[in-house]
Amino acid sequence: MLGLLGQKIGMTQLFNEQGEPVPVTVVKAGPCVIVGKKTIKDHGYDSICVGFEEIEEKKVAKPQLGVFKKAGTKCFRHLREFRPLKMEGFDVGKDLSVGIFKKGDLVSVSATTKGKGFQGVMKRCGKKGGPMAHGSKFHRTTGSVGMRTWPGRVLPGTGMAGQMGNAKVTTRNLKIVEIDAEKNLLFVKGALPGSRNGLVVVSTKAL
Repeated sequence: MLGLLGQKIGMTQLFNEQGEPVPVTVVKAGPCVIVGKKTIKDHGYDSICVGFEEIEEKKVAKPQLGVFKKAGTKCFRHLREFRPLKMEGFDVGKDLSVGIFKKGDLVSVSATTKGKGFQGVMKRCGKKGGPMAHGSKFHRTTGSVGMRTWPGRVLPGTGMAGQMGNAKVTTRNLKIVEIDAEKNLLFVKGALPGSRNGLVVVSTKAL
């Protein structure tokens, strides 16, 4: 797999050849820099480490700063590993741009979803709830989650109230509708996980 780190800008729409509107999410992908490289001989697998969003040296921990100085690159806030099918041409210090994608590619996008705090079972799990009548004492509560004598336990996966969102989510098979190479923009069909200006990882199979 090969990909880029980017920033989710927001949603808009484009028009296809038939004049129909297509909802798209705009992602500012890259440019990224290869700051590290692993090989089967030394590490047991092949991969490249990609950096995104340049920062000052004073904001980087000393162990991480040594990695950047060894690579001879600038310092970056975000790092991710990718495992391309072929390692040729991916040297340390090389820039990666939206040119690794092409229009019509299917990609996977990973991001951290919006955190919604502690929520009840109706919003978090989509449960129906109880009657809204005046005499009812069961409106939006969890209800019974237990069993009788057998099996006498709460089954795994039972929907309950708790933390909602703020979790890593990957959406697969999203189509790239348009690419703006000059501005490093990807126009991906549909909605993407995460909040506006949040970090996203766009990946696809290496050529």
